[in-house]
Amino acid sequence: MKAVIIHGQNHKGSTYHIARMLTDKLDCAVTEFFLPRDFGEFCCGCLQCFGKSETKCPHYQALAPITAAIDDADLIILASPVYVYHATGAMKALLDHYGWRWMVHRPDEMMFRKQGVCISTAAGAGMKSTNKDMADSLFFWGIAKTYKYGVAVSAVDWNSVSEKKKRSIEKAVDALAQKITAKHGRVSSGLKTKGFFNIMRLLQKRGWNEADVAYWKEKGWTGKKRPWRE
Repeated sequence: MKAVIIHGQNHKGSTYHIARMLTDKLDCAVTEFFLPRDFGEFCCGCLQCFGKSETKCPHYQALAPITAAIDDADLIILASPVYVYHATGAMKALLDHYGWRWMVHRPDEMMFRKQGVCISTAAGAGMKSTNKDMADSLFFWGIAKTYKYGVAVSAVDWNSVSEKKKRSIEKAVDALAQKITAKHGRVSSGLKTKGFFNIMRLLQKRGWNEADVAYWKEKGWTGKKRPWRE
């Protein structure tokens, strides 16, 4: 199994340690990125990725290593500490650059056979909304199965987290690792994903964006082909 972890911060705090705890239990090959160290650009709203091609994005080359790692991975882990009840600005800035890959535009068929995990921590609260920030993108990319794990660590760094809390976290991560392992290689898209895809398919049959219409036609998705069958 190959995994990519995209950390929504540069420092190695509680969120980092939980993400690495998960990959250690999975015993998988791991590629990691830290934001904004490895990508710190903001989407400039030029719309080139939507109207023409993602290669026209002014940040395409800087983003390319992360895109390649996402495409190569079986498991995509998005990990962000809670910043004012949401994901970090660096994580949001990265995900903004993948709007073209949403099902409404040009999803990649490989996404429909991958698993994803959203991990967030806070001293107190905000994990649910933070995980939703990240899980929204995974769903709209077409990721077949997404897990969310958020935990209040009652501390501002990993060394200050109590041993009791760490044991509880490890137990939860053990269970998550078992679920991921059980699904590896045979994960399938759920009804929600298939339903949303088919709504987008009807929109693409009518046509409203030339780049998207051409892409869907080339994939055969406006006909009988579906990404989860390929």
